[in-house]
Amino acid sequence: MANENLSVWTSISFWRRSAAWVTGFAVILLIWLTFDTMGQISMGTDADLQKGVTKRVPAPTVINYHIDYKMSKKRGHEVPVIGKKEPFFGKEWSPKEAAALLHLGKLTSQAKNCMDCHTLLGNGAYYAPDLTKAWIDPAWNNMLAMTGKSTKEEAMAEFLQHPNKYPTHARMMPDLGITAEEAKGLVAFLKHMSSIDTNGFPRNFSKSVEQFKTGGTNAH
Repeated sequence: MANENLSVWTSISFWRRSAAWVTGFAVILLIWLTFDTMGQISMGTDADLQKGVTKRVPAPTVINYHIDYKMSKKRGHEVPVIGKKEPFFGKEWSPKEAAALLHLGKLTSQAKNCMDCHTLLGNGAYYAPDLTKAWIDPAWNNMLAMTGKSTKEEAMAEFLQHPNKYPTHARMMPDLGITAEEAKGLVAFLKHMSSIDTNGFPRNFSKSVEQFKTGGTNAH
C-alpha cells in the first residue's frame, strides 16, 4: 500500500504549491492593475493640452478648448475630441482659475443634490437627462434664442439660475437657488465632464446628436 503510485491530482503538496503560485500571481497582477488604473485616471496637466497629449481625464484648463464627441473606428466606440482654443465666459482661464472654478462646480453639484434626478458618469437617478456629455448636447443651441445669450455657456448658466423660465423637458427642473457664480462653476464642471474619456459612455451619444440635427428626437 505504501508503494502505491498516487495521482498528482490527489497530492496535497501539489495543491498547496499550486495555491501559493496562483495567489502570488494574483497579488502581482492586482498590484500592476492598481498602478495602471491610477495612471489612467490621473488628471492631466495644462502642458498636456498645449502639446496635444490626450489624457483620459484632461486638466481643468480643457474648459478653454472646443470639445466634440466622435466615433473612433480603431476603438469601436465614441471618444471625446479636444479641438482648438475657444473663450469660456469671454476669457481664457489660467490653470489655477480653472481648477478653482471646477471645484466650485463640483461642490455645487453635490450641495444641490444633482444626482437625485440626473446621472453623472453612470451614477445617480434616471428621472432627468444624463449629464455626462451634457455640454455637447445640441439642444443647448435652442437655449441661445430662448435666453437671448450669445454663447452656450452663458445660456446654460442662465437656465441653471432660472430653470422655471425655460421649460425644456417634460420633467421641469426646479429652481434650486443657484447663484451666478455657482452656475458658472456648474457649466465648467459639465464641460470638463464632457471631455473625459468614458469608453463610449453614454453609448451612441453622437448618433443621437446627428438625429437631433436632422429633426429627430435627441435621447438626451
